[in-house]
Amino acid sequence: MDWGRLVSARRLGLEAYHDPHHHTRSSFQRDFDRMIFSSPFRRLQNKTQVFPLPGSIFVHNRLTHSLEVSSVGRSLANAVSSLLRERHRSEPWADRLLDLGDIVATACLCHDLGNPPFGHSGEKTISTFFSEGDGLVLKPQLTERQWADFINFEGNANSFRLLTHQFVGRREGGFAMTYSALASIVKYPHSSLLAGEKGKFGYFESEEDVWRKVASELGIPEIAPGLYARHPLVHIMEAADDICYQIMDLEDAHKLKIVSNEEVTSLFLSFFAEPERGGTADSMLRLSDPNERVAYLRSKVIGAMVDDCARVFVDNEASILAGTMRGGLVEHLRPTLCEAYRACTAKAWEKIYRAPEVVDIEIAGNRILTYLMQCLTEAVMNPGRNFSRLLLEKVPKQYDVHAPTVYGRIQSALDHISGMTDVYALDLFRKLNGHSLPAV
Repeated sequence: MDWGRLVSARRLGLEAYHDPHHHTRSSFQRDFDRMIFSSPFRRLQNKTQVFPLPGSIFVHNRLTHSLEVSSVGRSLANAVSSLLRERHRSEPWADRLLDLGDIVATACLCHDLGNPPFGHSGEKTISTFFSEGDGLVLKPQLTERQWADFINFEGNANSFRLLTHQFVGRREGGFAMTYSALASIVKYPHSSLLAGEKGKFGYFESEEDVWRKVASELGIPEIAPGLYARHPLVHIMEAADDICYQIMDLEDAHKLKIVSNEEVTSLFLSFFAEPERGGTADSMLRLSDPNERVAYLRSKVIGAMVDDCARVFVDNEASILAGTMRGGLVEHLRPTLCEAYRACTAKAWEKIYRAPEVVDIEIAGNRILTYLMQCLTEAVMNPGRNFSRLLLEKVPKQYDVHAPTVYGRIQSALDHISGMTDVYALDLFRKLNGHSLPAV
């Protein structure tokens, strides 16, 4: 791969359109703004990240997480851009590297758009509805590939669909994003047939032609049948997500008193070797508020990880462009940072992801989503039944519940459910069970 092709302002669905206007914003800045003002992005404010949506203490939701990932991703991409522009200053495409920060910032805004409500367990709930629940009866009516799409339901693949699919009444190309922005969100550039034990893949069968078109335009090679190289900027988007996920979850857990101040302080200080550790601790002690101390350490940790991830990317540029880079950037950090990050991951699994309040959300979310899946798949498969007709009236018209194929109709149900906020899903669940009625 080469940067001259990888940074492309061509827009999906608008390939033949010539814009005669001069814009003060670049195409990639317009991508960013387009996402900020979009409905799918706005809905993230009411989707669980890890902890239940806030009571008296405000913790991260999908929206605040995505904004922070975008901020970190832009900083990391700008650091990489600065180093690469110096390295490639004689190349005719060197100035294109100035756009890396905007492309990555947009990709980071988009990376969670396709995730269903109720946190990461929502993906598993949808998958298991088909693999071990009532959805099993649909298997004979689907191809092997289509079935694999459903039993491995993946938020990343759903994000790509959300951005590119022409929903009813919408324009061709979906959001008409630039090819570079679209490619930069595809973490697993292969189909569901290659999902493996982890169930990860990058695009549904319905969007495979779109992916192939994007990959061809940008010069992303197919390194094995059905398996593509990653766009290099995916590594930066993924690193920004990894950094924010672990570090911010610990800060939230500290505010909720799930993890003690001593534990978080020790974990964050372990990112620094002496004498920097001592200086960081001294600066922290100038603050008297425990939450401010943790926030200060968090900012220092993120800064250190961003700087070293930029080094890792630039040091491995050749293998990244060849599509042979193995592992994420955070896995190649210098030993002090790598060991500290692993310790944070271990603590998060020990204290956070199995915390009672987190498990409670997963249990409730499982029941709600499973019931909605039962109702909606039954409705799209049997639209003539009385209850089906009533329920389908509530489905937004952009979702093609009367698609000509079984695969398409089930996708319409998944499109609706995955786009729901936590509050909307709970409200619909109550109404369908007769537990919530309009005021009379």
